Amino acid sequence: MKISKSNKEKEIKKAVALRYKPGDNAPVVVAKGKGKIAEKIIEKAIEEDIYIYQDDELVNSLIDLHIYEEIPEELYEVLAEIIFYVYELDRQRGR
Repeated sequence: MKISKSNKEKEIKKAVALRYKPGDNAPVVVAKGKGKIAEKIIEKAIEEDIYIYQDDELVNSLIDLHIYEEIPEELYEVLAEIIFYVYELDRQRGR
């Protein structure tokens, strides 16, 4: 007998934290994880009032990178759009 789990049970939470500072060549991975580690990364981001962007396809593209590895060139455009959006949010909040 084969028991299949629902899609919700199969989903494992994933998170990748990126850092980009002016002068960096590209954003770099500063934290990543699945399951409980992903939950801790998200909790820390919330505590630090860091913007959380949710995109399953993007996190799947980033999760296999190493800590302090720059994002691959093919993701520059999408990450640039996200960074610009976050800067605009910060500007509107007066940060």
